[in-house]
Amino acid sequence: MDDLLRLDDRLNSDQRLIRDTVRSFVSDRVLPYVGDWFEQGVFPARELAPALGSMGLLGMHLEGYGCAGTDATSYGVACRELEAGDSGLRSFVSVQGSLAMFPIWRYGSEEQKEEWLPRMASGEAIGCFGLTEPDHGSDPANMRTHAKKDGADWILNGSKMWITNGSIADVAVVWAQTDEGIRGFVVPTATPGFSAPEIHKKLSLRASVTSSLYFDDLRLPGSAALPGVTGLKGPLSCLSEARFGILWGVVGAARACLESAVEYAKTRVQFDKPIGAFQLTQEKLAWMYVAAAQAGLTALHLGALKDAGQLEPRQISFGKLANVRAALDIARQARTILGGNGITLEYPVIRHMNNLESVLTYEGTQEIHTLVLGEALTGLPAYR
Repeated sequence: MDDLLRLDDRLNSDQRLIRDTVRSFVSDRVLPYVGDWFEQGVFPARELAPALGSMGLLGMHLEGYGCAGTDATSYGVACRELEAGDSGLRSFVSVQGSLAMFPIWRYGSEEQKEEWLPRMASGEAIGCFGLTEPDHGSDPANMRTHAKKDGADWILNGSKMWITNGSIADVAVVWAQTDEGIRGFVVPTATPGFSAPEIHKKLSLRASVTSSLYFDDLRLPGSAALPGVTGLKGPLSCLSEARFGILWGVVGAARACLESAVEYAKTRVQFDKPIGAFQLTQEKLAWMYVAAAQAGLTALHLGALKDAGQLEPRQISFGKLANVRAALDIARQARTILGGNGITLEYPVIRHMNNLESVLTYEGTQEIHTLVLGEALTGLPAYR
């Protein structure tokens, strides 16, 4: 499908190389199999992680410790191409780099960085991020997971929920209440007292590992705490990194749905001509393209702001809110064009549509990002 606005002309040569490399990987290693993964509810993380690491995609926007050190727009482009394959694939890379590696890289000790980041960048070690709890999703300040000092050690108790990579992770970055405020802890998952049962019976993000985390008198050395941050600033900064990847990634999901709808409309014949020749279908496709291109422009602009060191969390909220909703609307319209075929895994549309229902609410619900923008416009917080 033509890039009518020539948005990718704004990418430099390195960014285009990343685009083409990731797109080829998704075409060869993901698209032929992802429908089966989705149907079976599996994700071959251990098989894909070394390949993703060898391409420099894990923690790619971080510097040193085996990370590629690319610019933010390059990371965004990679997320776009990964999510054109499946949101679960982009989630794996996003969680690994932005939620698990980033806090160690930004707030960790030198020992923590040396121990974990090179292995995570190569795909040898997999990480997860423990913030959301069963009763505290949008309100992490009231989390119940807590860590208490016991001599030089910490004793961790509590639980987390909806944790991507949880049951396959080698290390978890866990956020907990302490007497000093909210702190982050680097928790090897082999530590006694740690368990991570997988969550099943999902109808969205099926090609992704989702788990609960439980901590039962889990003893950690004092060196397990992230020394560089106290308070919600730590986990919220990680979420900003991940949301940036999301606002780019969903542009890929939208493109995949639009491309499928365009191709189907050109080849599906009804009343002696392709359905793409009917005005109602063309109107749907035109508005779908407008929405997809606007989302792409938003991603490019926010990428440029991040590369210039000027991106603010409320701007990320704008991108996450606008682009996810646009992608979901495009997926739903594409489903109508494909008719009954749109609900089968022979086509990517229903898979993307179901996935985007999760992307709409994870890492900040639509409602929370709406309130972020409302506060930005009025100066009046309305969260409580």
